[in-house]
Amino acid sequence: MQPAKILVADDDAVARELLADALKKEGYAVEAFASGEGVITRGRQGRVDLVLTDIRMGAVDGLTVLREFKRMSPDTAVVVLTAFGSLEGAIEAIKQGAYDYLAKPFKKEDLKLVVKRSLDHCQLVRENARFREELKSKDEWSPLVGSSPAMLEVYKLVARVTESKSTVLVQGESGTGKELIARAIHANGPRRNKPFIPVNCGALPDTLLESEMFGYEKGAFTGAVGTKAGLFEAANGGTLFLDEIGELGPALQVKLLRVMQDHEVRRVGGTGSVKVDVRIIAATNRNLEQFVKEEKFRDDLYYRLNVVRITLPSLAERREDIPMLAHHFLQKSSAGLPSVVRGLLPETIALLKQYRWPGNVRELENAIERAVSLSHGPLLTPEDLPEAIRQSATAEADAKLSRGDQSDDVCLTLEEVEKRHLIRVLKETKGNKVKAAKILGVDRRTLYRMAERFGLDLGDEPDGTEKESV
Repeated sequence: MQPAKILVADDDAVARELLADALKKEGYAVEAFASGEGVITRGRQGRVDLVLTDIRMGAVDGLTVLREFKRMSPDTAVVVLTAFGSLEGAIEAIKQGAYDYLAKPFKKEDLKLVVKRSLDHCQLVRENARFREELKSKDEWSPLVGSSPAMLEVYKLVARVTESKSTVLVQGESGTGKELIARAIHANGPRRNKPFIPVNCGALPDTLLESEMFGYEKGAFTGAVGTKAGLFEAANGGTLFLDEIGELGPALQVKLLRVMQDHEVRRVGGTGSVKVDVRIIAATNRNLEQFVKEEKFRDDLYYRLNVVRITLPSLAERREDIPMLAHHFLQKSSAGLPSVVRGLLPETIALLKQYRWPGNVRELENAIERAVSLSHGPLLTPEDLPEAIRQSATAEADAKLSRGDQSDDVCLTLEEVEKRHLIRVLKETKGNKVKAAKILGVDRRTLYRMAERFGLDLGDEPDGTEKESV
């Protein structure tokens, strides 16, 4: 793997060389420049991962360097260097898109930390861009996203059944994308230029659903002031997608079976039949085999429907697809918005992958849409996600810690365990520092030192007025 490419721009020769030497010792490929013009010229010649530029230089200052790199290489991270007396300039640089700033003089450890974070950010931006390109390269007809082994098996089945006339039964939990599979089969098969008509069999009472599906003759019932063709006739030559097929009542099951056998429909109140050529794709989140055993669903209809069965995995069974799905929904949700969200922080992806997703892909789409609407930055943060997702991840981590389970992504350092324990104690005591210190077995000054080490604000000084909460 090639070392990261870093450019340093500072008109102070001593500071420039010291900075370049320190970075070279860390294994980075470093080039140093005495002016803003020089670093911009080098930036036009090839890929750069990170630029460290002084704010105050000659004719071309650090803000100009920042603007030029944002224009010609948006995925290059820029860190500005500033003296203590010019922090206002650093703040302005952050507003214009700099990743971070370093105040001179800075410690070697501070430099290493900022550089590492900046390069991680650069890598993240490029990965987000790669995800976007992968999504763009997908076939226009296909709304399916994911490359997990479970989904690859689904794609294989879809590819095999598109050219056939066989009835397909799509099974899967609510929100897994059963209608998307049905549309993909239709759109990639010989009936693609004919209608695709979805019907939710659980949305209407059987009497209304019967007239919708099969049509009716004038005078067939009160309100039937004219003759109306049903959805079977409307889908002639194409595909009829029967969602929630397990909700059909006994009478409609019989009528549907007759249509599948005879390829003709009889309207409600009619005496004649109408020939139809319709491919049926049915979907359910119920266990139809169990329904057959319980005599809630006709076995002969079940066998007619279950010619080819496609079972969709839950989102929890294809967690490796979550990053690509999240980026797909991010693009979809941010389209047309004035401030475009470009991607997700690694911590955000980690939270999404930990959550159990009872609502599956539909729930993920809603979560990303909400996050995009609330986000104030170019990358979605954990704070942008719904509270249920954040709380679930915390609860799961705490449960694993209480079991002593250090597997998966909860391999925490001792310091991280200590921080979590401190936060938990503070929550349990509602921020009462006296009680918290007693539970932890430390005095209040030690409690404040612990909080300061972990970046927690307790709200007052050790000798100040006690507050009720943190």
